[in-house]
Amino acid sequence: MLGQLPTSLKIKGKDFAIRSDYRNIIRIFAAYNAEKLQDADKIYICLKRIYVDFDKIPHSWYKEAYTAAMEFIECKMKSDIPMPKVVDWEKDEQLIFAAVNKVAGQEIRALEYMHWWTFLGFYQNIDRDDIWGFILTIRQKKARHRKLEKHETEFYNANRSMCDIGKYKNKKEEAVAFADTLYAELAGKE
Repeated sequence: MLGQLPTSLKIKGKDFAIRSDYRNIIRIFAAYNAEKLQDADKIYICLKRIYVDFDKIPHSWYKEAYTAAMEFIECKMKSDIPMPKVVDWEKDEQLIFAAVNKVAGQEIRALEYMHWWTFLGFYQNIDRDDIWGFILTIRQKKARHRKLEKHETEFYNANRSMCDIGKYKNKKEEAVAFADTLYAELAGKE
C-alpha cells in the first residue's frame, strides 16, 4: 500500500512478519562483511534475522524468502548498474550516525525503534558537503575510476584510512569475533 512501511513480506502469497528495525539490517550487513562466513551462512543469517517466524518457512521457499528480504533491504530500489562497495557499516558507523542524526534532527540510536526505510530515507538525504557525504563522494568517484577534484585529492591524501575501504588489521579481528558471536546467537535461537 502506498506510503506504508512494511512489517511483513509476502512469500508465495503468504505474509510473514519481519524485524524491520534499522539495527537489524545493519547487523545483517555486518554478517555479509564477515570473511569467515560462507555465502550460505550469510543468507541463513539474513533470513533468520529478518523473518520473525523463520522456522515456519518451508525450505523450498528460501529462495523466494531471500529475494523478498533483499527487495526489502534495498527498499525496492535496486540499482541498474552494480556498484562496488563504498560503505563499511562497522568502520563508518560514527560518521554515518552523525550525518543521519543531523538529517533526522535527533539521536536516532536513542530511539527504541526506527523502520529500516525511515533510516534509509534519512541516509539518502545526507548533505554531500558534510564529512560523511564528502568521504562517500570520494569513494564513489574512486570506485568508478573518476578523477578527484584538487580539494578531494588533498583530503584523500591526508585521510586515506577514513576514505579507503579495505582490510584494516585493527578492525578485522573485531569483525570476525562479532560475526562469530552473531552466528552463535542465531544458531542458539533455533
